[in-house]
Parts: sequence; structure tokens; C-alpha cells
Amino acid sequence: MRIPRIFIDTALTENTTLALPDASFQHVCKVLRLKADHPLRVFNSREFNGKGGQFNATLCEVEKRSACIRLHDFEPLENESPIKVIIGQTLSRGERMDYAIQKSVEAGVYAIQPLFSERCEVKLQDSRAEKRLQHWQQVAISAAEQCGRGYVPIVHSPIDLTDWVQKCNNMLKLTLHHHSARPIRQCEKPDNNTVALLIGPEGGLTEKEVQLAEKSGFNAITLGPRVLRTETAPLVALSVINTLWGDI
Repeated sequence: MRIPRIFIDTALTENTTLALPDASFQHVCKVLRLKADHPLRVFNSREFNGKGGQFNATLCEVEKRSACIRLHDFEPLENESPIKVIIGQTLSRGERMDYAIQKSVEAGVYAIQPLFSERCEVKLQDSRAEKRLQHWQQVAISAAEQCGRGYVPIVHSPIDLTDWVQKCNNMLKLTLHHHSARPIRQCEKPDNNTVALLIGPEGGLTEKEVQLAEKSGFNAITLGPRVLRTETAPLVALSVINTLWGDI
């Protein structure tokens, strides 16, 4: 039997009953059409008794427009990467940005910072920016539900690339730049297990942006002789980082 995982952004504790939020109710009861007594796994991206994980639960009190879940025992999870990678992902259009976020979460990213850059073609007004941010966070939630993580990476509000590179402190700072001759394997493992990874837009970073990042302590590195798409780069980079220093 497949046991669905759902994220609920509220405090959770063992042996309690709570109402399903509307979005979770729509997915569990309307889309999946689950009935009462069906098992679930529930998480909220927070620690319980000092550990991250999920709760075993059961669907109950299913009505036409509402349902509840009964939380049982807590199940610790130890599947977070020991390397905290914060990706500065330059904005890309539509499904490309969704793909980058989804695969980054599946590959173990810690947080995602969307960025505006000189060659970024995405322009967001205030009202649209809020809607896109909510959408991206939901993409991250769905990816965490699917891949079994107990922690949902935060997708921060978009800021300018030039501001972000100057805010990254006390971590290994890397820029993916296919013109660089330095492979990532030549970098030493960060002492505090934290990495800031800058990824450019579809048209690439400008030389000015690369130089600004270097002045802020970012090291230009390459993942190989081939040019990766902006939405492919985070997945490949995270896989390499976890192979070198993380949990693979």
C-alpha cells in the first residue's frame, strides 16, 4: 500500500487529532480519494524532541468538505545532507525555474535564493512576485513530500545578484562558470559544511557579475567541458557536492 506524505505547517505532536488544512484535504480526499483509516505520513519541517522526521498518521472523520488526521508515533529521519548548500538561482522562465527548484530539493538543497541579473529575462511586479514565490514554495513542498525529506527548503524572495553575493559570509562560495579551468574537485571541503552556489541565467553571467562575485570571495569553478542549462546546473552541482563531501 502506498502511504502518501503530506506537509502541514503547524505544530505536531504524538497521539493528537487535527483538522486537515484545505489544500491538504483537496489533495488527500478529492485528488487521491482516500477514505477513513488510510495511513499517512505527516511532517512540518520542524524538529520534534530535537530530531527531524515525520509522524505516522491515519485519516479520520472524512466529511464532504473536511477531514481530520490522527497522529501516532514520531519517526526520526536522517536523510538531510551534512553539507548545507544555499543556491543563488538566477530567475528563468516558467517551467525551467520550477524544474530547478524541484530537482534541487530532491538533491538535498538547504535553501534557494532566486536572483535577478543583467541577462535575466524575467521581470516580476510586486503582486506577481508574491504569487510566484508562493508557487515556488509549493513546488519545494511537493518535492519534499515526494522524496521523503522531513525538511522543506525555504525559497526566499527574489533579490538582485549583486546584493546576494555580498551577503554570503562564513561559507565556501562557488560560481558555476563554464569558462573556468578549475574543476570543483580541487576545492576543499568547507570547515562549517556550508556552501553558497551561484548559478547564472540562460544567457550566462556577464564578466562584470563574475568579477563582482570573485571580489566577494566566490571561486569560479566548472563541472566539466559541457555547458549546462540553468535548470540542469543545480541538480548536477548538488550531486557532485554530495559525492565529494556529503551523503553519497
